Amino acid sequence: MEVWFIILISLCACFSLKSLFSFFSSSKTTKKNVSPGNLPPGPPTLPFIGNLHLLPKSMVDLRSVIYDLSHKYGPILTVYLGSEPLIFITSYTLAHQALVRHGAAFASRPAVVPVSAVLSNKRKDIGATPFGPTWKALRRNLISEVLHPTSLKSYSVERKRVLDSLIIGFHESSKLNQPVRLLDHIHHAVFSLFIRMAFGELSETQIKEVEEIQYQLLVAYEQFSVFGTWPRLGKLLLRNRWKKYLQFLKNQDDVILPLIRARKKLRQERGKAFELISYTDSLLDLKISEEKGNLEEADVLSLCSEFINAGADTSTTMLQWVLAYLVKHPRIQSKLFAEISEVVAKGAKEVEEDDLHKIPYLKAVVLESLRIHPPNTSLIPHTVMEDVELCGYTIPKDTTVNIVTALIGRDPNVWENPMEFRPERLLTGEDIGEEVSDVTAFKMMPFGAGRRMCPGNRLGLLLLQYLVSNLVWNFEFKTVDGEGVDLSEKEEFLVVMKNPVRAYISPRIK
Repeated sequence: MEVWFIILISLCACFSLKSLFSFFSSSKTTKKNVSPGNLPPGPPTLPFIGNLHLLPKSMVDLRSVIYDLSHKYGPILTVYLGSEPLIFITSYTLAHQALVRHGAAFASRPAVVPVSAVLSNKRKDIGATPFGPTWKALRRNLISEVLHPTSLKSYSVERKRVLDSLIIGFHESSKLNQPVRLLDHIHHAVFSLFIRMAFGELSETQIKEVEEIQYQLLVAYEQFSVFGTWPRLGKLLLRNRWKKYLQFLKNQDDVILPLIRARKKLRQERGKAFELISYTDSLLDLKISEEKGNLEEADVLSLCSEFINAGADTSTTMLQWVLAYLVKHPRIQSKLFAEISEVVAKGAKEVEEDDLHKIPYLKAVVLESLRIHPPNTSLIPHTVMEDVELCGYTIPKDTTVNIVTALIGRDPNVWENPMEFRPERLLTGEDIGEEVSDVTAFKMMPFGAGRRMCPGNRLGLLLLQYLVSNLVWNFEFKTVDGEGVDLSEKEEFLVVMKNPVRAYISPRIK
């Protein structure tokens, strides 16, 4: 039935090709056909299907297609899906103009973003909510209550707990004198941090239950993405898959709703006397407006789920990429260890968070990894809220615009030998900028830019630097003879390592 479903979709001028639509399609968008007028150039279209025939099955392959098209048509181009124009931007300069100079116009999202429709089940979230009062209230709450510098500092004890867990696990594995699959240790440790930040103190059993259901949804997202793109046809023709999706959602409710209710009850008993304020606490107090009142339980669940997925899965993926490059390039690993040694006292067991800014090469290593391997091929799509002039072209109101971050970080016009991992390129003799959010500091956008920039960029960069520095300080990571490090990519929910890195681990601190 899957084949007939795709045929039916094509005959209806649809565009459901696996998870490609997780970032640029909408099942309920009812825009008028846009005149080609002064749109950016693009490949010739075919009747009825537009450029559907040019599009690949995965986001990783899409990067190559857009790369080839951009060489022919320029850094801003139009691709048609049926009669629907999509704008792709592959240049940092144009992306900066769009998201920063024209930030107000580019601040919204398509009416339906399938990734949100599936993972949040059409409940409230921050990433895909259109620009407006609800989005402002949700984002303001996250930044002021959870991601504010004061709040981040209060969670240093939890980051220390994650680090201790990693170090203990790596020490135990090193005793076996066998290669260690680094992801096996990283995944649970990082997820546990964001789960505790979301719900407060939990038992190890509860943490593993949340981790399992959240990760299962991410891994299964591709097969469920059709319900975000074409929900009615999907439910009708893929009934078994729809039942499986509903079971996933029920399992998530069964695991997470009791945690929210327990936290609410505990707050009623204790008042607000908590050492650490969880994301759930802030959401239970939040009023979107006087008319709408407090959030419903389902919305709190959705927002906590978004927080865990966006934080933990991204951090886990990026930490593995960084460690993979350090394993592959022992010279860079040695140089990083040497710079850490100049800051940390001999025999110290930990690199303190307050010392991270004294190790500029550390930040360069992390940013160089983000440049080559941003978590996603493209940012969540933007929708312009008014007609916008960009690079001499007119982007009509309600048009979807995709910023291809993977190509921006690999632009040969900006980066010499862009696929070479060379952190030194980010050191100009001066300490690199304290704020990665300053989009003029580096010609890349791993966290986006402008009003819809990822609100967790500060936490993400802090966590990566803290864990990388301490793992390198405590251990030497060596390649496995005859195996090396395979930097091939594959598409899951994010763009991840096709073959997770394995390494020999040797403790530096006895």
